[in-house]
Parts: sequence; structure tokens; C-alpha cells
Amino acid sequence: MTDATADEAEAPKKSGKKGLLLGLILAIAGGVGGYFITASGLLPFGGSAVMKEAEKKTGDKPAKALPDVAFVDLPPVIVSVNTGDSRHLKFHAQLEVNAGYVADVEKMQPRIMDVLNSYLRAVELTDLEDSLALMRIRGHLLRRIGIVVGEGRVRDVLVMEFVLN
Repeated sequence: MTDATADEAEAPKKSGKKGLLLGLILAIAGGVGGYFITASGLLPFGGSAVMKEAEKKTGDKPAKALPDVAFVDLPPVIVSVNTGDSRHLKFHAQLEVNAGYVADVEKMQPRIMDVLNSYLRAVELTDLEDSLALMRIRGHLLRRIGIVVGEGRVRDVLVMEFVLN
């Protein structure tokens, strides 16, 4: 009995390098196989599958139709700016209008011009020197014009000319 116990005690322990090597080989094979399956389009996500999906979307469907709009040209306005010297602002705009309301907006053009003049005369020079002045003015004018002609008729105010001299 002592010989059997001595043999067991003397047996060298395995270092586990075979397991580590086998794990590394399986990881590399899994990575390569996963890349191949994804790149070939066998899975619904991945490089070529995404490209094929995009081609289907753009190839089968025509482009969206443009909205049915018309443009109403407003006469240019020249207003004096509230400063010590004589500076003037030249402002010219067009209104983007839903096509069914062009006649209504043109009929209200004198009132629109009154709102435009009133607002632009109240603007200070410091307001015009701000980098976001044009965006702010467009927003204020759109809101005021929307009140005059009714909501949903005017889509946007397009500034054609904005010159301060």
C-alpha cells in the first residue's frame, strides 16, 4: 500500500498549457467565423447587410414629394435704426405660404407690412449686431405674421436682403 501512495505523490501536476492553447485557438476560430457570417450578410446586421438594406430603401421608393407651397414677395422695407447717427436697415423678405392660402395672405399684405415696419423700427442697433439677430428677427416676424393672417397659413419667413448701413 505504501507503493501506491508514493506513486500518486510523485506524479507531476499538469501545467494546463494545453487548455490555454486550445482556448486561444477556439477564440480565434470563433472570431474569424463570426466575422465571415456577419460580413457575408447571413445575419441581419453587419456591413454588407446594412448596405443592401439601404439600397433597397433608396432603390425601391421614389423621393418624397415637395410640400405644396408658394412664395409671396413682400416689398423691400427701409427703416431708420435707433442710434445717434443716421443708420438704416434695408430688409426684403418672402413668405413661404401653404398653396391654398396665397390669396388670403396677399389680401392681408398691407397689414403684414404694417407689422413688419412696426417691429423693425423697434429693433435696437445692439440687437442687430448680435450673431443670432437674423434668426431672432425671423422668429418674431413669423409669429407676428401668423397672428395677422391666421395660424397655419404662413410656413416661414425667408430673408432675401438684410443690409445695415
